[in-house]
Amino acid sequence: MIRGLFFFVLLWITSIASAQKSTASKNVSTFTHEAPQLKTTKKIWIYLPDGYSASAKRYSVIYMHDAQNLFDSKTAYSGEWNIDEKLDSLKAPVIVVGIEHGNEKRTDELTPFKNEKYGGGNADNYLDFIVKTLKPYTDNHYRTKPKAKNTIIMGSSLGGLLSYYAILKYPETFGKAGVFSPSFWFSNDIYTPTEKTKKIKTKIYFLCGDKESDDMVKDMTKMERLLDTKRCYCLLTKSKIVKGGEHNEKLWRDGFAKAVLWLGY
Repeated sequence: MIRGLFFFVLLWITSIASAQKSTASKNVSTFTHEAPQLKTTKKIWIYLPDGYSASAKRYSVIYMHDAQNLFDSKTAYSGEWNIDEKLDSLKAPVIVVGIEHGNEKRTDELTPFKNEKYGGGNADNYLDFIVKTLKPYTDNHYRTKPKAKNTIIMGSSLGGLLSYYAILKYPETFGKAGVFSPSFWFSNDIYTPTEKTKKIKTKIYFLCGDKESDDMVKDMTKMERLLDTKRCYCLLTKSKIVKGGEHNEKLWRDGFAKAVLWLGY
């Protein structure tokens, strides 16, 4: 069911946007940026915390995928994450950089390995865009704390898969990760780089629901146990399995604040 639901999203992302009023807060703005690694232009959403313009402080940064679903119900597929409202309520000193998905190229961009049925496998170029183009731009134009310990990558579904892969490929860039409902089913090859990495120091928050699919909890638990051989599991990994949780924005929206608080900023 989860796979059918996920690929139904592909039908939506090419449809006409809703005419409803935007729900994004005043702290959210957008800009476009060239993505030479992907041979396209990306729309970027950025959240700046209250008081940003009136201070000289520097802030941790969360990089997130599927920006259409993060801040605004007008652009969201099935409800937004309410990232801006949640961070406002926490008074969290953090910047969020959201990257819009690539519509029909979303699967290709967010998957590090090919799937025999669904294709994909262009995540290396997508990550290179974030690390080598977008992050330097963000660090140069905003008051960020650029070190890995202050840089979080977070996403759900294929975005969860990609966020996990990112900490394996760029541990010197991403010191923390929010891995929600990760699509580890997409390719068993995702376990191989974990097995080959001698030590993994990244702090990781896993989240999924027990009603997502037959394999979601099993696959996530398998990865957690594999990680346990590479690190002190109890200090660096948090795992939350939500009873009755389904594969949707509600699950991720409800879990976001706790994940951010645990990961720290």
